[in-house]
Amino acid sequence: MNDITMRICADELIMSALREDVTGEDITTNSVMKEYTYGEVELICKQEGIIAGLQVFERVFTLLDSKTECEFFVKDGDEVKNGQKLGIVKGDVRVLLSGERTALNYLQRMSGVATYTNQSVKLLAGSKIKLLDTRKTTPNMRVFEKYAVKVGGGNNHRYNLSDGILLKDNHIAVAGGVKNAIKMAKEYAPFVRKIEVEVENLEMLKDALEAGADIIMLDNMSIEDMKTAVSMVKGKAETECSGNVTKEKIQKLSDIGVDYISSGALTHSAPILDLSLKNMQIK
Repeated sequence: MNDITMRICADELIMSALREDVTGEDITTNSVMKEYTYGEVELICKQEGIIAGLQVFERVFTLLDSKTECEFFVKDGDEVKNGQKLGIVKGDVRVLLSGERTALNYLQRMSGVATYTNQSVKLLAGSKIKLLDTRKTTPNMRVFEKYAVKVGGGNNHRYNLSDGILLKDNHIAVAGGVKNAIKMAKEYAPFVRKIEVEVENLEMLKDALEAGADIIMLDNMSIEDMKTAVSMVKGKAETECSGNVTKEKIQKLSDIGVDYISSGALTHSAPILDLSLKNMQIK
């Protein structure tokens, strides 16, 4: 997805999130602030981590009012600490109040994903393994969460079902086996597309190699079997390790010899990074 497409997609999703939060009016804000008043509020960090999503945070406010200004003292990918002032949002106080929660939801979520990813990547230091995300993302948050993975130092697997061929257990079942599934994929897909297949044991691996898979995902296999699998592949295909890969398990997988480790936990299990908008002032 290129930058222009991502921005268009992001705007649509942000507007949907704003409509979710304000279906008619912000009755609380309108009760205490009945007309335009200029003000500013500080963005404060409340725990250590990696910041990600500052442009999305800002876009929430500028979609509500293009005259809103955000001044940031950090950039995406920076390490931030508890108590650090990260920026100031300036503009119509009504906009600052109404957009606060949506803007923070995006920034906290994306920063949490970037932080968890960064912690996981550091566990693979010294190896040539690339850490990948998965499609296990929050609905309507994929573009933001996958961006956050990259900010945290990880890599993106396919973005969606149109982005690549990955034959998983149920595809293999309906196709009648690994070899037939790969054969059918080769006949249907353009020759420029790589074909990845998920295998759960060494017999399936043998079939995948004989059928000419480009990438083989070793799914929920023991460490011993994965090491055997890598030796069987001998460079005939790229290898990926997957299956309940959490931050706690990653370091144990760093020496099995695979090319990639994919982890759904990067997006589905990352806690938020605690951030807050504080010290609102009318100017």
